Amino acid sequence: MTGATEKQVENPILVKRLISICAVAMCVACILWNVEAPTRLGFAILSQQYMAFQLGLALTMAYLSVIKPTGFSDVFNLANGIVVFIVFAVLMYAAWDFSWLLTEQSYRPWQITLVGTVVVLAVMEGVRRRVGWMLFTIVSVFLFYALIADKIPGRLIGKELSPVRLMQYVGFDPSAVFSAPLAVGTMIVLLFVFFGQLLFAAGGGAFFTDLAMAAAGRSRGGSAKIAVFGSALFGSISGSAVSNVVTTGVVTIPLMERGGYSKKNAGAIEAVASTGGQLTPPIMGAAAFLMAEFLEVSYVTVAAAALIPAFLFYVSVFTQVDLIAGRDHITAAEDDSLSVREVMAAGWQFCIPFGLLLFALFWWRLDPEDSALLASIAIVVVGFTKGYRGKRLSLKALGDVFVDTGRGMVDLILVVAAAGFVIGVLNITGLGFALTLVLVDAVGSNVVLLLLISALICTVLGMGMPTSGVYVLLAALVAPSLVKAGIQPMAAHLFILYFGMMSMITPPVALAAFAAATITKENPLSTGIAAMRIGWAAFIIPFIFVATPAILLDGSWLEIAQATVLSVVGIFGVTAGIVGFCSKQLSSLSRGGLFIFGFFSLPLGFFPSADIVHWPAALIVLLMAVTFFFSHRKSIQSDQ
Repeated sequence: MTGATEKQVENPILVKRLISICAVAMCVACILWNVEAPTRLGFAILSQQYMAFQLGLALTMAYLSVIKPTGFSDVFNLANGIVVFIVFAVLMYAAWDFSWLLTEQSYRPWQITLVGTVVVLAVMEGVRRRVGWMLFTIVSVFLFYALIADKIPGRLIGKELSPVRLMQYVGFDPSAVFSAPLAVGTMIVLLFVFFGQLLFAAGGGAFFTDLAMAAAGRSRGGSAKIAVFGSALFGSISGSAVSNVVTTGVVTIPLMERGGYSKKNAGAIEAVASTGGQLTPPIMGAAAFLMAEFLEVSYVTVAAAALIPAFLFYVSVFTQVDLIAGRDHITAAEDDSLSVREVMAAGWQFCIPFGLLLFALFWWRLDPEDSALLASIAIVVVGFTKGYRGKRLSLKALGDVFVDTGRGMVDLILVVAAAGFVIGVLNITGLGFALTLVLVDAVGSNVVLLLLISALICTVLGMGMPTSGVYVLLAALVAPSLVKAGIQPMAAHLFILYFGMMSMITPPVALAAFAAATITKENPLSTGIAAMRIGWAAFIIPFIFVATPAILLDGSWLEIAQATVLSVVGIFGVTAGIVGFCSKQLSSLSRGGLFIFGFFSLPLGFFPSADIVHWPAALIVLLMAVTFFFSHRKSIQSDQ
């Protein structure tokens, strides 16, 4: 997740222990819930009771984490201590008595007002402290709108709401804060975060890095290919592009700089590769599970649809780093890395939990949470049995995994709870339907214009926000208007996810690029601009799969193959034109030709007769590439 906006402080020992207890309780509760322990023991517990319990723990940890070691004589600490007590007590009461509160909701008892008010105020302040001002401001605007909705002129007019009724609804109702986003976060995502933490505690992080170095390190520009490959592996199970950058970037960025890449390009490559991990199955930064919930389809359907777009994204990045290496005469990385065979021989055990996860998801068709639980058990078994590079799972490390997982979930739970407020406002005021009508009517039947406007909105709203928050917000605000315009629901939701994620590398608030710049000590703005250039394909791929659903595996195998081939050729042509290299340095005319014909190769079938252009353009790109290759080869032979 994004870093806290307030300065992190060293907590006193008692507070650390309380945070650890809450973190462990959060993980244990999630595991018990997913193995249906309450039902097996004869207890009937509502899902909202479970969510209230987890939200209470998350808020408690959020406020405990800012207590300073100066003790409770400090006014700030005292205020935080009082807030912690109130929040914990109120949420635990809600968890205990939610069934009665739900039956009495139509009578609006004071208890619901208390729960709703505490939840709204505590979550909003927690979001401001932990996630940042961007999400806080966006949610505040929606809450303020709800209070004045009946006074808004035109189509955006909404239902009249008093402050008390608003707090009761958004802070308590199962259609608001205790809705699908919080359920997915606390029931599914938490287990996958636990799975990832277990994997890295057992040495999986080092294994991924070594595998990336072994697979790509000996090729031209190998240091950058290591970064791309490693970040894709790490990012596909990581919950944050920024954490991906700071985790893998401390290794890959210095490696790229030593290999010959400029500081600007090294930081940009790591930022783009780390952001792409959030778009890559199996986990996609938790967005896949949220998307499945919104679309009411299986997780497997979402992961399958996202596969080819993610492949195209990394084809583009790999092509660009390779061509930059050729242009700038960057050689392979240091040649002291292990071979793929040696890495696999030492870390083969990590294939077992990964294989079990994929088998459970795609073959047994188990629920994602059950699959994650099985894979986590497999990691515990192999982690205790076999180590990697001297790192082996131990009881202490296992305990730390519980603590780290719980602490790492705090920001995400706050984000999805705040997103629940927005969903609640859209539901109770009717704003969701009104926004869809306004946006669709504004562009008429012009789907391309609607997509361009939506892309801009998604990029702006996504700035400074973590993956899950970006997606939930955009799924509620933008996706309905795309579906209303006739775009397939899967394509619409992946479209908003892609452009929401592109805010990570798009200035002025390019969090992933700025995080990489702190490692390279390069100008953050120039790193962000370089990241946009290197990640250019991510800005066009969403338009491709909206125009050509075969990219989302929606079509015959022939259609899927044709669309994929055209996309790969087009991406190569445009990338070569951008870099200015294709086997040799290119003239301006050659660069322009590759760029133009590469663009027309892309299956962007928005316009009549567009299909008849793609294959001739693709053949011209391939012919130019072959010509440049043999021309370069001939010049080398003549020099010898």
